[in-house]
Amino acid sequence: MYSRIPMPKVEWKEENRRYALCFFPLVGAVTGGLLLLWKYICVSLNIGIIVNSAVCVLIPVLVTGGIHLDGFCDTTDALCSYSEKKKKLEIMSDPHIGSFAVISLCCMFLLQFALFCEVRGHYVIAAGYVLSRALSGIAAVGLRSAKSEGALQSFVKPAHRKITLAVLAVTTLLCAAGMCVVDPIQGAAVCAVCALLFLIYRACAYKNFGGITGDTEGWFLQLTETAILVVVFMAEKAVMFL
Repeated sequence: MYSRIPMPKVEWKEENRRYALCFFPLVGAVTGGLLLLWKYICVSLNIGIIVNSAVCVLIPVLVTGGIHLDGFCDTTDALCSYSEKKKKLEIMSDPHIGSFAVISLCCMFLLQFALFCEVRGHYVIAAGYVLSRALSGIAAVGLRSAKSEGALQSFVKPAHRKITLAVLAVTTLLCAAGMCVVDPIQGAAVCAVCALLFLIYRACAYKNFGGITGDTEGWFLQLTETAILVVVFMAEKAVMFL
């Protein structure tokens, strides 16, 4: 559902989706693994920084098929409309893309490309794809929903909430611990910023939409992954000056 990775087809029923969100971070693990593999290939073949960074930006899109980017665009259009909650939800349901979404998407890709051109360490960034999905999963089952129906609800309603939250919480803690072991400064900074973003996401979703939706989940995930890149970049620069 949340990746383009070829998988065996199974019957679409509630029993199969009870623990589905527990495995959502695995998509991030594949994305992070491919990022590290690509970096190894670039070093081995002496691939230039422009092609190197461009592919780094494209890897998450190729793995996910752009499903989270769709949510990012829909949510951006809704937020930029400054309309009432009901109208914002209608905008997110509109299949057409607006000018604000296009502008924001271009700016985000450009920023990610520039940051990939600058950063040197990539292990924390790779782990960030797991962390962003773990936090997104926690939000899905732990925060109030703005809709009673939709793609997100097809996973949330049948989910075993306590087990799902427990698994995702453990995944988050392990991922955060791993980041701090690899690089204490970057890891601590990333964890702090991601925790802050989670709180901002909750406040923003509740205020503007009355709760979260599948689209806001994509928006949060994209912002989190971009923020992790920014934090790693700033942490590397800070270390250089100290």
